[in-house]
Amino acid sequence: MLTGGRSTRMGRDKALLPYRGRTLVEWVAEQAREAAGDVSLVGAPERYGHLEIPCIAERYAGCGPLSGIEAALREGGAASSLVLACDMPGVDVSFLKELVGGVGPDVDAVVAVNEMGQDEPLCAVYGAGALPAVQQALAAGLYRVRDVLAALRLRRVAVPSKGLIRNVNTDEEWAAWIR
Repeated sequence: MLTGGRSTRMGRDKALLPYRGRTLVEWVAEQAREAAGDVSLVGAPERYGHLEIPCIAERYAGCGPLSGIEAALREGGAASSLVLACDMPGVDVSFLKELVGGVGPDVDAVVAVNEMGQDEPLCAVYGAGALPAVQQALAAGLYRVRDVLAALRLRRVAVPSKGLIRNVNTDEEWAAWIR
Protein backbone atom coordinates (compact mmCIF):
# COMPACT_ATOMS: atom_id res chain seq x y z
CA MET A 1 0.00 0.00 0.00
CA LEU A 2 1.44 3.36 -1.01
CA THR A 3 1.67 6.02 1.72
CA GLY A 4 4.52 8.09 0.32
CA GLY A 5 2.52 11.10 -0.88
CA ARG A 6 2.93 14.51 0.70
CA SER A 7 -0.83 15.18 1.15
CA THR A 8 -0.27 18.80 0.11
CA ARG A 9 -3.87 19.40 -1.01
CA MET A 10 -5.19 17.90 2.23
CA GLY A 11 -2.74 19.80 4.41
CA ARG A 12 -2.29 16.80 6.71
CA ASP A 13 -1.31 13.17 6.30
CA LYS A 14 -4.25 11.43 4.57
CA ALA A 15 -3.01 8.01 5.64
CA LEU A 16 -3.55 8.91 9.30
CA LEU A 17 -7.08 10.31 9.00
CA PRO A 18 -9.46 8.64 11.46
CA TYR A 19 -11.77 6.22 9.65
CA ARG A 20 -14.05 3.48 10.95
CA GLY A 21 -12.36 3.29 14.34
CA ARG A 22 -8.78 3.30 13.05
CA THR A 23 -6.69 5.25 10.55
CA LEU A 24 -7.57 5.34 6.87
CA VAL A 25 -4.41 3.45 5.95
CA GLU A 26 -5.18 0.71 8.47
CA TRP A 27 -8.69 0.32 7.09
CA VAL A 28 -7.50 0.16 3.47
CA ALA A 29 -4.72 -2.25 4.53
CA GLU A 30 -7.34 -4.56 6.04
CA GLN A 31 -9.25 -4.63 2.73
CA ALA A 32 -6.01 -5.46 0.92
CA ARG A 33 -5.13 -8.16 3.46
CA GLU A 34 -8.51 -9.84 3.00
CA ALA A 35 -8.09 -9.78 -0.77
CA ALA A 36 -4.42 -10.63 -1.16
CA GLY A 37 -2.85 -11.82 2.09
CA ASP A 38 0.22 -10.09 3.50
CA VAL A 39 0.29 -6.29 3.51
CA SER A 40 3.16 -3.83 3.69
CA LEU A 41 3.15 -0.07 3.58
CA VAL A 42 5.48 1.70 1.18
CA GLY A 43 6.58 4.89 2.86
CA ALA A 44 8.77 6.26 5.60
CA PRO A 45 9.11 3.66 8.40
CA GLU A 46 9.71 6.44 10.94
CA ARG A 47 6.35 7.95 9.97
CA TYR A 48 4.24 4.78 9.88
CA GLY A 49 6.12 2.22 11.97
CA HIS A 50 3.78 2.77 14.93
CA LEU A 51 0.92 1.23 12.93
CA GLU A 52 2.35 -2.28 13.32
CA ILE A 53 2.22 -2.89 9.57
CA PRO A 54 5.59 -3.66 7.96
CA CYS A 55 7.01 -0.61 6.16
CA ILE A 56 9.17 -0.55 3.04
CA ALA A 57 11.33 2.50 2.38
CA GLU A 58 11.48 3.85 -1.16
CA ARG A 59 14.76 3.78 -3.06
CA TYR A 60 13.56 6.69 -5.24
CA ALA A 61 11.72 8.70 -2.57
CA GLY A 62 10.29 11.94 -3.90
CA CYS A 63 9.84 10.57 -7.42
CA GLY A 64 6.12 9.89 -7.16
CA PRO A 65 4.03 6.74 -7.07
CA LEU A 66 6.24 4.88 -9.53
CA SER A 67 8.88 4.85 -6.79
CA GLY A 68 6.40 3.17 -4.46
CA ILE A 69 5.51 0.57 -7.06
CA GLU A 70 9.22 -0.16 -7.53
CA ALA A 71 9.70 -0.62 -3.79
CA ALA A 72 6.69 -2.94 -3.51
CA LEU A 73 7.86 -5.12 -6.39
CA ARG A 74 11.52 -5.11 -5.34
CA GLU A 75 10.91 -5.86 -1.66
CA GLY A 76 7.65 -7.79 -1.87
CA GLY A 77 9.23 -11.01 -3.03
CA ALA A 78 5.98 -12.32 -4.50
CA ALA A 79 5.01 -13.29 -8.02
CA SER A 80 2.62 -10.33 -7.97
CA SER A 81 1.80 -7.38 -5.73
CA LEU A 82 -1.50 -5.62 -5.18
CA VAL A 83 -0.68 -1.91 -5.20
CA LEU A 84 -3.18 0.47 -3.61
CA ALA A 85 -3.09 4.13 -2.73
CA CYS A 86 -3.82 4.60 0.96
CA ASP A 87 -6.44 7.27 0.25
CA MET A 88 -9.16 5.09 -1.34
CA PRO A 89 -11.76 4.65 1.42
CA GLY A 90 -14.23 3.00 -0.95
CA VAL A 91 -12.12 -0.01 -1.92
CA ASP A 92 -14.00 -3.26 -1.82
CA VAL A 93 -12.56 -6.68 -1.00
CA SER A 94 -14.49 -8.49 -3.74
CA PHE A 95 -13.24 -6.08 -6.41
CA LEU A 96 -9.67 -6.37 -5.13
CA LYS A 97 -9.99 -10.17 -5.27
CA GLU A 98 -11.09 -9.83 -8.90
CA LEU A 99 -7.94 -7.85 -9.66
CA VAL A 100 -5.73 -10.37 -7.86
CA GLY A 101 -7.43 -13.24 -9.70
CA GLY A 102 -6.70 -11.66 -13.08
CA VAL A 103 -2.95 -12.19 -12.88
CA GLY A 104 -1.49 -14.72 -15.27
CA PRO A 105 1.69 -15.55 -17.20
CA ASP A 106 0.58 -13.45 -20.18
CA VAL A 107 -0.16 -10.32 -18.09
CA ASP A 108 2.29 -7.89 -16.48
CA ALA A 109 -0.39 -5.93 -14.63
CA VAL A 110 -4.11 -6.01 -13.89
CA VAL A 111 -5.41 -2.47 -13.66
CA ALA A 112 -8.69 -1.05 -12.41
CA VAL A 113 -10.51 1.14 -14.92
CA ASN A 114 -12.67 3.95 -13.53
CA GLU A 115 -16.12 5.07 -14.67
CA MET A 116 -14.57 7.38 -17.27
CA GLY A 117 -12.58 4.54 -18.85
CA GLN A 118 -9.24 5.66 -17.40
CA ASP A 119 -6.68 3.27 -15.95
CA GLU A 120 -6.09 3.64 -12.20
CA PRO A 121 -2.49 2.48 -11.77
CA LEU A 122 -2.69 2.82 -7.98
CA CYS A 123 -5.40 0.17 -7.76
CA ALA A 124 -3.69 -2.60 -9.66
CA VAL A 125 -1.82 -5.85 -9.39
CA TYR A 126 1.69 -5.81 -10.82
CA GLY A 127 3.50 -8.99 -11.68
CA ALA A 128 7.17 -9.34 -10.80
CA GLY A 129 7.88 -9.15 -14.54
CA ALA A 130 6.89 -5.46 -14.49
CA LEU A 131 9.83 -4.57 -12.24
CA PRO A 132 12.46 -4.11 -15.00
CA ALA A 133 10.25 -1.63 -16.90
CA VAL A 134 9.56 0.29 -13.68
CA GLN A 135 13.25 0.42 -12.75
CA GLN A 136 14.30 1.45 -16.27
CA ALA A 137 11.82 4.33 -16.23
CA LEU A 138 12.99 5.55 -12.83
CA ALA A 139 16.67 5.29 -13.80
CA ALA A 140 15.91 7.37 -16.92
CA GLY A 141 14.11 10.03 -14.85
CA LEU A 142 10.67 9.09 -16.20
CA TYR A 143 8.21 9.11 -13.32
CA ARG A 144 4.76 8.84 -14.90
CA VAL A 145 3.15 5.51 -14.05
CA ARG A 146 0.87 5.72 -17.09
CA ASP A 147 3.93 5.81 -19.37
CA VAL A 148 5.19 2.58 -17.82
CA LEU A 149 1.75 0.99 -18.20
CA ALA A 150 2.01 1.62 -21.95
CA ALA A 151 5.04 -0.71 -22.01
CA LEU A 152 3.31 -3.53 -20.11
CA ARG A 153 0.89 -6.27 -21.08
CA LEU A 154 -2.28 -5.23 -19.27
CA ARG A 155 -5.56 -6.73 -18.29
CA ARG A 156 -8.10 -4.05 -17.49
CA VAL A 157 -10.98 -4.57 -15.07
CA ALA A 158 -13.87 -2.11 -15.01
CA VAL A 159 -14.87 -0.79 -11.60
CA PRO A 160 -18.40 -2.07 -10.86
CA SER A 161 -19.60 0.97 -8.90
CA LYS A 162 -18.94 4.69 -8.72
CA GLY A 163 -16.62 5.85 -5.96
CA LEU A 164 -15.02 2.46 -5.40
CA ILE A 165 -11.52 3.66 -6.27
CA ARG A 166 -11.95 7.39 -5.75
CA ASN A 167 -9.11 9.15 -3.95
CA VAL A 168 -9.76 11.76 -1.28
CA ASN A 169 -7.33 14.62 -1.76
CA THR A 170 -8.83 17.63 0.00
CA ASP A 171 -10.66 18.37 3.24
CA GLU A 172 -13.81 18.97 1.18
CA GLU A 173 -13.58 15.56 -0.52
CA TRP A 174 -12.91 13.91 2.83
CA ALA A 175 -15.88 15.65 4.47
CA ALA A 176 -18.14 14.59 1.58
CA TRP A 177 -16.91 11.01 1.84
CA ILE A 178 -17.49 10.57 5.57
CA ARG A 179 -21.02 12.03 5.43
